Amino acid sequence: MKLKQSLIIAITITLIATIGWEMYWRSKGFHPTLNDEKALWAMTRAKVENATKDDVIILGSSRAYFDIQVDQWKESTGKEPLQLASTGSSPLPTFHDIVNNTDFDGTVIVGVTPGLFFSTTFPKAFPWERPQAKVDHYFDGTYAQRSNFLLSVPLQQSLVLMSADEEEWNDDLDLKSLLRNVRWGKRTSPPAQPPFYNFGDVSIPRNMSMMPRTVTDTAFANSIIKVWHFFGKGSPPPEKDATTEFFMKDVKKFKERNGNLILVRPPSSGGVRMGEKMGLPRERFWDSLVKVAHVKSYHFEDFDQLKNLTCPEESHLSLEDANFYTKELVKILKEDNALTNQKPN
Repeated sequence: MKLKQSLIIAITITLIATIGWEMYWRSKGFHPTLNDEKALWAMTRAKVENATKDDVIILGSSRAYFDIQVDQWKESTGKEPLQLASTGSSPLPTFHDIVNNTDFDGTVIVGVTPGLFFSTTFPKAFPWERPQAKVDHYFDGTYAQRSNFLLSVPLQQSLVLMSADEEEWNDDLDLKSLLRNVRWGKRTSPPAQPPFYNFGDVSIPRNMSMMPRTVTDTAFANSIIKVWHFFGKGSPPPEKDATTEFFMKDVKKFKERNGNLILVRPPSSGGVRMGEKMGLPRERFWDSLVKVAHVKSYHFEDFDQLKNLTCPEESHLSLEDANFYTKELVKILKEDNALTNQKPN
């Protein structure tokens, strides 16, 4: 009897604590969303194996992930793209995977975020290791890991407190992350990095859009801006020559099998754009890449309808503007006959 009472009490306390914790974070403006896990990336990567000349793969960093919306692209073209961009990542490892581990000869759109594209080729550097871990998981992931992810999806879609990132680099809401960020000893000393909360909603098929709070809550948006400025000031010098050389080897292979490569420079604004102009000037980086790649290339500043788009946190578009950007980008690509399976309207 005592054991039964103890069990009931334990369950009751757990439920009360869980509900209270969930209500607290919801009151702060957070809501449930899927975790952008390696298993989710691998689900989309698996579709590449059966992709045809008519398919489109999107690679890049978080700007290509946030700004090119899967549903809007499908509405504009009639075909769903395979979204394989990755936050905080160089697109070079994933493009290398597509070129060397598949026979895909359709269209690959590579989103170029200069600070990440030209960042490194060092395997242990974060911008390289993160996307490479996704590629490795696709080939080495177990059925148990895939099953665990699929079983966790309903919980992730229902509970804010399930929000977490696989890497220990941001301030998530799950218990593991919260305990990790408890600061012992000199508790008054500020953290080396500003708090960095998730600001993207993830859905199936793999798509990311900006959380509404980032648009409506200026203080929250500013907290993310502080992180971008922190990263910008602490970033090592770009490795332009090494990254370009690595990329061009795969570009050559992809062209030889008649693959269609497109380079896209998504919008940035405010202090982030100012920093890019100073540290990663267009002429030296984007223009230089376009010159050697000899592929269709589109920079947002070259189009009147795109050049004045404003990013709420200076680096990514709101959902409304991302849908607009996607729709206009498709129009531009069609008019330029850049998509192998699309004709101008």
